[in-house]
Amino acid sequence: RNIVLASHLKPLEKKDKMGKRRNVLWNPCAAPIKTPHASNVELPQVLDQLPRTSAEFYRDWRRCLKSGKEKYQLLLELGGKALGRIFQADLGFGLLGEFLTVLAENVCHEDRHAILQILQSLSGTKRFELNMDLLSELEKESSRDLFRKLQSMSQDYWTADHPSGAAGCEAEREAHLTDTSLQNEAEERIVMELMKCYQVN
Repeated sequence: RNIVLASHLKPLEKKDKMGKRRNVLWNPCAAPIKTPHASNVELPQVLDQLPRTSAEFYRDWRRCLKSGKEKYQLLLELGGKALGRIFQADLGFGLLGEFLTVLAENVCHEDRHAILQILQSLSGTKRFELNMDLLSELEKESSRDLFRKLQSMSQDYWTADHPSGAAGCEAEREAHLTDTSLQNEAEERIVMELMKCYQVN
């Protein structure tokens, strides 16, 4: 019975194995079926789970995530602490430049704090200085662009979200202003330190 079931198979000849392309289809029943791919897939649908090792991260980053937005979401999902743990031994060649480019292209004010944490963690990885030296000119420009955006977000915070004529309790507004300004000052110090690490003039 098994012989009958396998009767559609054609034996390969020696010449069929030579060269880069095979012209003979050994098992036509096992030919891949083309399925339409959904576009703009959300991160949870692309990845069953977040990567836990550098090998898993590299695989997902290269194979599963096609758009810059998806890659940006993965970086935010993992966060600075997890990225620092994944890449504590070494940050793979070329990844730092790709991270900076993706962050620069997608950064928004709501993610500012998370991005600062990511940048801090990456700067603490081994051979970080070497990775910085290996950045291309385009990647260095992306780095400068990212820090310009981070700085402008801090400066524009009150003019955008807190107009001077806003109604409300004066004392409450002043207290909130003090807390936020202290937080902004702390983040500004972090930005300045990171600019030195990332060699942004």
